[in-house]
Amino acid sequence: MNNTNIEELIKKAESFIHTMYFELDKSEEETKNRLITVREQINNSGSYYHTEEELIHGARMAWRHNSRCIGRLFWDKLEVIDARQAENEEKIAEALLQHVERANNGGRIRPVLTVFRSGEDEWQRIRVWNHQLIRYAGYPSIDGSVRSGDPASDDFTRVCQQLGWQGTGGNYDVLPLVVGIGKGEPRLFPIPTDLVQEVHLSHPEIERFPELQLRWYSVPIISDMQLEIGGILYTAAPFNGWYMETEIGSRNLGDIGRYNLLPAVANLMGLDRSTNTTLWKDRALLELNRAVLHSFKQAGVSIVDHHTAADQFVRFQQQEEQRGREVSSRWSWLIPPMSPTATPIWHDQSLKELDLSPQFLYQNPAYQGWLDALDGRLESGDNIETTTVSSAEIGCPFHQKI
Repeated sequence: MNNTNIEELIKKAESFIHTMYFELDKSEEETKNRLITVREQINNSGSYYHTEEELIHGARMAWRHNSRCIGRLFWDKLEVIDARQAENEEKIAEALLQHVERANNGGRIRPVLTVFRSGEDEWQRIRVWNHQLIRYAGYPSIDGSVRSGDPASDDFTRVCQQLGWQGTGGNYDVLPLVVGIGKGEPRLFPIPTDLVQEVHLSHPEIERFPELQLRWYSVPIISDMQLEIGGILYTAAPFNGWYMETEIGSRNLGDIGRYNLLPAVANLMGLDRSTNTTLWKDRALLELNRAVLHSFKQAGVSIVDHHTAADQFVRFQQQEEQRGREVSSRWSWLIPPMSPTATPIWHDQSLKELDLSPQFLYQNPAYQGWLDALDGRLESGDNIETTTVSSAEIGCPFHQKI
């Protein structure tokens, strides 16, 4: 690391330490001593090591700063699991499965973040290849056949199949975990079925609703973003809150590019789909979201409706204002995908996105190199069913997207 990079890291580290230690009412002497230690570590090694307290509060600050999250009222309740000592794929997978169990909590969802070692050394850099720890496979249409599963998972499903995994081809096949370290061969780990908590959808009034055989998993655990704290990047830091019902009903199940279930719901309800003026899409969307809320509550699984979530966000804004902190907010992500004008967020003209740290950052999919290689082989006439691409061949390059 050159001198410019060292100075930049020291600057970011000092900013984080000053802010965090102020928020936690640390003494000036304790802050000064910690800054001395951090500077020495960076000058000697080009990096520094967060204490567990810094890791926990830094992760919570990153959630607080997340401009796209409506649920930040509970940022200081985030449970942070320090898994920086996990050295190999088996230990990493074990920690990921523990995260799933801890987050589910029998239905009373806990907000949890598990953080693995930082990614300065590209040969030891950890990546979780999944977008979410629990997600359904996607099977695209072949030769005009009916597709199944989640279209958002088509690419990753193809990667898992190349690694030897095979699903049933149905709509709700849970994908395995895929873990990679550096440029080594990625490892695949099936998720035990008893760890996957799913909610089967019914409706408080439409008795035939279960005929649609819809279901969804209980907790969204985002696993492909990186966590930045004081200039240190943690390339594997899966985290979760709990679902807002529109994330499932309006987007996952309702979007045309996802499960596209509004026509099926409308048909079940006997709605007139011959013209848009009947507002059949709106009516089907409403009842699909009602089914999600009803079913999660019946199953005893935590969920929040979009009106309550919007009210909670306003409370979060008020709390942050009282503490003298600005709130970073991206309006287009915070308004819910159903009835947004009925929430206070729609009318808030003060929202703006800020560059705050600590933060969550996007990074390119760890499997992108696999897809590029597969697509190249397919173009040359190779058979996807019989061709296996190894990470050694393609290098599995890691691309930071900041």
